[in-house]
Amino acid sequence: MIVVTGATGFIGSNLVADLNEAGVSDIVLVDVLGKEAKWKNIAKRRFLDLIFPQDFGAFLKGAPKVEAIFHMGANSSTIASDGDAIFLSNLRASMNVWNWCSQTRTPLVYASSAATYGDGSEGFVDDQSPEALDKLRPLNLYGWTKHAFDKWALAQAARGNAPPSWVGLKFFNVYGPNEGHKGDMQSLIAKVAGPIAEGETISLFKSHKDGFTDGEQLRDFVYVRDCTSVMGWLLTNPGVSGLFNLGTGHARSFRDLVLATGNALDKTPAISFVEMPESIRPNYQYFTQADMSKLRTAGYSLPFWSLEAGVRDYVTKYLACADRFR
Repeated sequence: MIVVTGATGFIGSNLVADLNEAGVSDIVLVDVLGKEAKWKNIAKRRFLDLIFPQDFGAFLKGAPKVEAIFHMGANSSTIASDGDAIFLSNLRASMNVWNWCSQTRTPLVYASSAATYGDGSEGFVDDQSPEALDKLRPLNLYGWTKHAFDKWALAQAARGNAPPSWVGLKFFNVYGPNEGHKGDMQSLIAKVAGPIAEGETISLFKSHKDGFTDGEQLRDFVYVRDCTSVMGWLLTNPGVSGLFNLGTGHARSFRDLVLATGNALDKTPAISFVEMPESIRPNYQYFTQADMSKLRTAGYSLPFWSLEAGVRDYVTKYLACADRFR
């Protein structure tokens, strides 16, 4: 049996889809269905049970042997401001899962985030030494909770309290099917595909930093299919442990992203540039790019989707279809 928390969410539901496609259906989903259309993210899936997060602790007390836990459940809003609530959802819940996996000798893969790198001034190398981690300054509460758990997990591992194998994945800018419920937290592709198809002009931020022209702010955009591929690989390589970046290793611009979306729709999008709100200018990231050498050294050798190929797959198979869910 495999347990997936956050299973009705974006990355979690894509992982469940991959497991089903690999012939695995003895999966326990842990999540809420909420008031959005999140249930559609798992509508096609086969699984053993759906457990609400508040019942997860009781479930674990009587759970049979679990092959692995993929802990994707968290409050992923970068504008979250309720510190007490996000502590409970992102830190305390993760600590409880970690301790259970340590006690029962169950492999654990959990979601960290590239938000732990803050403004990027310390680079984007997944160095897990205490000295390197202490230099990072996340820019928001969400990023801090992920960073705090990374540091806690490594301290626990140093004391001998750790699952037999554990991996924290620092996801960069993930896009792909089943993200519609995220609202403003959706990828830009999901936001602009419809307007581009209708011939509307797409607005991107002007640059307010030397060396970057308007719309050329850079991000490491990674297709969710790559993320779930890495997680599937980890399931069959239990000797791998530690913090790992999960991006493509190639930064691309927001303008590239819009043009790739238009190309997938056989449209040439019109782009205008608007002023960036002053409130976000001080902490705005102009560049993110995952250093992927650590994961490659660990043995993951599959190629990552290019931006153009990933966007085309996402747009043509999902966003441009009546059934947008995987």
